[in-house]
Amino acid sequence: MKARAKWVEGMAFLGEAGSGHAVVMDGAPEYGGRNIGIRPMEMLLIGLAGCTGFDVVQILKKGREAVTGCEVEVEAERATEDPKVFTKIHLAYRISGRGLSQAKAERAVTLSKEKYCSASIMLGATAQMSTSLVIIEELQQEAAE
Repeated sequence: MKARAKWVEGMAFLGEAGSGHAVVMDGAPEYGGRNIGIRPMEMLLIGLAGCTGFDVVQILKKGREAVTGCEVEVEAERATEDPKVFTKIHLAYRISGRGLSQAKAERAVTLSKEKYCSASIMLGATAQMSTSLVIIEELQQEAAE
């Protein structure tokens, strides 16, 4: 896996992944940025949410659960002094589907946190990690009359 970040101007960088995708990152105006892109530390949290979300959906699908949606909201706190590492991270999962098993969803979240999600395990080395889970029952749409 490869990635790079190229300085554009001010505090703006163009991040490019080995897969060919790109994203603009920038700093806040008080740090010389123009606020034209996402902050690098925000990218870490988005990556964490995507990594664990991927795991949870994959685990539920392998368990033959009728999952139709998964949203992971991340809230984090950082140290006040440099290096300003994440000290607390809360992952709030909202999983929707038809007849989803609470136990299987909880197991999927736990497996992601403890075994499969590389981002979660790495960030958990410096941050206290916590989770919450809400299951949303999605009703099957009735046929149009």
